[in-house]
Amino acid sequence: MSGSKSGPLIIQSDHTLMLEVDHVQYNACRDFLAAFAELVKSPEFIHTYRITPLSIWNAAALEIPVTEITVGLADFCKYDVPSNLITELTEWHATYGKLILEKESADKLRLQVTDSFILEQVYHDKPLQKFWLDRVDDTLLVSAGERGNVKQALIKAGYPVKDLCGYLTGADLQIALRDVDLDGNEFGLRDYQIDAVEAFYKSGRKSGGSGVIVLPCGSGKTIIGLGTMARISNETLIVTTNNISVHQWRDELLNKTHVTPEQIGEYTGLTKNIKPITITTYQMLTYRKNKEAPFANLGIFNEQNWGLIVYDEVHLLPAPVFRATTEIQARRRLGLTATLVREDKKEDDVFALIGPKRYDVPWRVLESRGYIAEAYCTEYRLPMPRDEELNYAHADKRGKFRIAAENSRKIELVKELITNHADDNILVIGMYIAQLNAIAKALNLPLITGKTKHDERQKLYNAFKSGEIKVLAVSKVANFAVDLPDANVMIQISGMYGSRQEEAQRLGRILRPNKRRSHFYTLVSKGTTEQQFGLNRQLFLVEQGYKYHIQYFQ
Repeated sequence: MSGSKSGPLIIQSDHTLMLEVDHVQYNACRDFLAAFAELVKSPEFIHTYRITPLSIWNAAALEIPVTEITVGLADFCKYDVPSNLITELTEWHATYGKLILEKESADKLRLQVTDSFILEQVYHDKPLQKFWLDRVDDTLLVSAGERGNVKQALIKAGYPVKDLCGYLTGADLQIALRDVDLDGNEFGLRDYQIDAVEAFYKSGRKSGGSGVIVLPCGSGKTIIGLGTMARISNETLIVTTNNISVHQWRDELLNKTHVTPEQIGEYTGLTKNIKPITITTYQMLTYRKNKEAPFANLGIFNEQNWGLIVYDEVHLLPAPVFRATTEIQARRRLGLTATLVREDKKEDDVFALIGPKRYDVPWRVLESRGYIAEAYCTEYRLPMPRDEELNYAHADKRGKFRIAAENSRKIELVKELITNHADDNILVIGMYIAQLNAIAKALNLPLITGKTKHDERQKLYNAFKSGEIKVLAVSKVANFAVDLPDANVMIQISGMYGSRQEEAQRLGRILRPNKRRSHFYTLVSKGTTEQQFGLNRQLFLVEQGYKYHIQYFQ
């Protein structure tokens, strides 16, 4: 290495990047890296990132020039950038666009491969050979029905496809946004929401029309969905996480567009109406009588001449819906999410079948502009009672986590935090129903779980929104697509192991701008596996620019 410079970044030949947290350029470098690198770990002083082919392909799809990446790395680095890393990320970047899929005829597609070496690789690859109908010079012919399957198979082999086949013209449905919503409030898309819609649609060009918008909870991803629907003005299928979210989408459509109630259908366990705009759930689509039975409702993807399919919380897309999505590549597909992190590591499937990342804004950027609330994140580490410590010592790995998560001393701390935030609107959220029942009973809190009937659940949500209820205990049913805009304190008593995805969703519940500060508390048992898993959950928060404060409760 040559002499050191003053930058905050140490770049290593194994594609890892080490960022110095206390450096004056930390914030600028963190935001720069977010566009093309993945955060791996984030202890106090040095954060580690990794550059991967998928992270570079997403940057290429966002039309970030490779020179912008290489020049930025040189500017921020403390030592010279390893030449092999520059070579490899340049090759990865160039790979996106070397395989272009276009329409040949009504029943055939042509895969043009502009690199002769890659052409020979994919043509002779045994798992891929089943897709090739014919070869003409640098072009491979593919059945139109294999559009999704071939893209999925190619990205698994290391070759992303730029899909320029275009889309079916869905059934026309004029969708206009209101200037004033039904509550009497002026309505219009914010500047970044307009940018997100345009980044997805790309003026109707073949290079647009499919992909993922990544924005924090509370920033109005649903509004971006409405804006996209209005831009395309076709019949639309919306797939979301639960029945509460179905109703929220319906309410937003009626409140902020000129769509009529007769044009909106719900396809759930309670109601099965297919209308020009139909809203359903992932759970509904993956329902089957038993493990051997077919998925009864996946046919909804072909029930209507949809011009757009919206995947809300796309990071939760289940495997059976992935399979259905391979068959509907001729439909425009919009994914909405706060994080592209998937616990099953299938981010490349989202890239291939929904589309690449089209738009992304760091949480802290929107926070600095007042669009989402500033959040203070605190982790409390507390000891367990002696008898629970003994149970923990004798338990297996899974048992250890649950015993630590259900530490009975958390009730005492929750009570203290509620007292400290007497004027705030508080959500107490956890993973284990027995633990939630114990806390709700001890502190006399209303509780919502998956077994709470819909009418009672809605009644409690409404009471919380109105201020009649100041503290509400909720299970993981509140992780996703629950609109509680006045909540500004979250007390997390237990979670899904080290899920960064869940951390993102839970933080998002308290990021709607309001006059009060937002506080996110996580309670973990000191020195246990729960504390270890908590380190992984923090990755998401640190990636977005938040710092965790550690407190001890005796």
